[in-house]
Amino acid sequence: MSLLTNSYKPDPKYATPVAYFSMEFAIHQALKVYSGGLGFLAGSHMRSTHDLKQNMVGVGILWKNGYYDQVRTEDNSMAVLFQEKHYNFLEDTGVMVPIYVNKHQVYVKALLLRPETFGTCPMVFLTTDIDENDYLARTITHRLYDSDTAARIAQNIVLGIGGAKALEALGFEPEIFHMNEAHALPMAFHLYTRFGKRLEEVKKRLVFTTHTPEKAGNEEHDIFLLDKMGYFGFLGLDEVRRITGIHEQMFSHSLAALRMAKVANGVSQLHGVVSRMMWGEYADICEIKAITNAQNKHYWVDGLLDQFHREGNTEAYLHRKRHLKKRLIQTIADQTGKIFSPDHIIICWARRFAEYKRADLIRRDIVRFNNLIRNSKHPVQIVWAGKPYPGDMGAISVFNHLVKISQKEPNLAVLTGYELNLSGLLKRGSDVWLNTPRRPREASGTSGMTAAMNGAVNVSISDGWIPEFAKHGENAFVLPVVDTTLNTDEQDNLDNQHLMDMLEQEVLPLYYDNPQGWHKVVQQSMTDVSPYFDSNRMADEYYKLYTGQPFTPTPPVQVEYELQSVG
Repeated sequence: MSLLTNSYKPDPKYATPVAYFSMEFAIHQALKVYSGGLGFLAGSHMRSTHDLKQNMVGVGILWKNGYYDQVRTEDNSMAVLFQEKHYNFLEDTGVMVPIYVNKHQVYVKALLLRPETFGTCPMVFLTTDIDENDYLARTITHRLYDSDTAARIAQNIVLGIGGAKALEALGFEPEIFHMNEAHALPMAFHLYTRFGKRLEEVKKRLVFTTHTPEKAGNEEHDIFLLDKMGYFGFLGLDEVRRITGIHEQMFSHSLAALRMAKVANGVSQLHGVVSRMMWGEYADICEIKAITNAQNKHYWVDGLLDQFHREGNTEAYLHRKRHLKKRLIQTIADQTGKIFSPDHIIICWARRFAEYKRADLIRRDIVRFNNLIRNSKHPVQIVWAGKPYPGDMGAISVFNHLVKISQKEPNLAVLTGYELNLSGLLKRGSDVWLNTPRRPREASGTSGMTAAMNGAVNVSISDGWIPEFAKHGENAFVLPVVDTTLNTDEQDNLDNQHLMDMLEQEVLPLYYDNPQGWHKVVQQSMTDVSPYFDSNRMADEYYKLYTGQPFTPTPPVQVEYELQSVG
């Protein structure tokens, strides 16, 4: 059978066949195979691939338990629930391929998501949870980002080698294999063997997108464990070391990818600069370009809100925005028992809970924070949402602490279940989208893009995509850049001070005392975020990357100055 149905005929402009490998995809609320930003990005890419009719197939894993379901305990603190998921919209292709994990044969079944189901390119999802496998093999595809190291390595083997073999069995012959992060790297060793152990044949076909702006965050494993698990297929370690140039015991997946790919890219212009600095000391790596992440506007934007913005119909726009705020307020009431006011500003911090993203930065000076939330002249309402990694007890502790704090205040709320639907509600219903990562650790940070598409103004650290978009006071509010050579406590103190100054002296007075001025900022933000941060632009640039066509960031940006204090 062909992966390309009658409803999906590629545009000749995008005829080069491409396979896009990602560990997670945020395609639809019902398909729970994603954890956060990497999946949101991949999902938008698949949608834009469909919109542009590119000749692409997405390859991922069908996670039986998803990432996890974020639920509450009796006292409303967070709990992790792993629950089986079943889908009737995935089609059994009849393809089952063998791979080897820890010298044990494991069968990988390929399921098809047709383009017409959710408006994506054709997608193949892999599972080992089938009767042909023993219990241990079946569990490989149970949990996204399993906390067990051996399981994580096995998952990479399934995605990389299992995915490549499944495409071969399905008759799809990609000219380009795109790895969204290095999880699918075992595919490179499979291709090396398949093409007669000619590294140049792999390099002609392999493209690598890196998302991690610091070396410590790039995955490494003991090379002997990887060899034992079958990560390199049937290659001997001497040959692996020769073709990757990695002779240390700890094997860097990203460095190997950079040496085996023909080209790589960071996910914002600033991240491209950071990546070139970070990896520049290593010999024989490929060129690292930059393609700024984006999100699929057609999927994310509220159609009426966007229409009224484009028409310049202020009255209709404000009425619609108020309606969307009320929808969010209903969800807040449902989860917390609190009824927020549509007349008061709603500030939202919502993304994956991780230490460097600093969900609680706004509370660092507790006296100023208490004054902020109890100010009757400029009343604020603050909402937090996001999923910590289920094994990150520090992030879970921050989440639970915010829950406890919010229970005591009528205008604070913490929501659970931060997935596609809740993300959309928050972006359409909030007035301010708060983004507080510690620079320069946010490679892109795309949530602010879809918030801006829906009339939420970004208040942000200058990191990731923000330097390419933000004009302070015109379409966003950007905190002054802090010297990153300072210790983290000093950085956090300064960022908190700047944030509170900005909220107290600029954002809140503008919102309450000059509604026309605030609306002007909102409208400028909505205008500026499109079309450059719509993923159709991004998907087009990726195709140019695949085929060696030149492309220039549009509008051109100069971000080197942003690194003056990164070091």
